Amino acid sequence: MKERFNDLSVDELIAKKDDLSKKLQKMRFDMVLGHVENRMDKRNLRRSIARLNTMINEFDLGIRKV
Repeated sequence: MKERFNDLSVDELIAKKDDLSKKLQKMRFDMVLGHVENRMDKRNLRRSIARLNTMINEFDLGIRKV
C-alpha cells in the first residue's frame, strides 16, 4: 500500500529514504537466499524510494515549500 509522505520535512524524508534503502538491500539479499514470501514488496519499496527522491528533489528546486 502506498504510504503518505506529504506531511514530512526534508530531513524526515531523507531519513525515511535511508531506512527504506536499507530495507530494500536486506530484501535483495533475502531474495537470493529464498527467504522472501511476497516478491511484490520489492517493487513497492523501489516505488516508495522513487517517490521520496521526487519529493526531496522538489524541495531542492523550490517547487515544494517547507
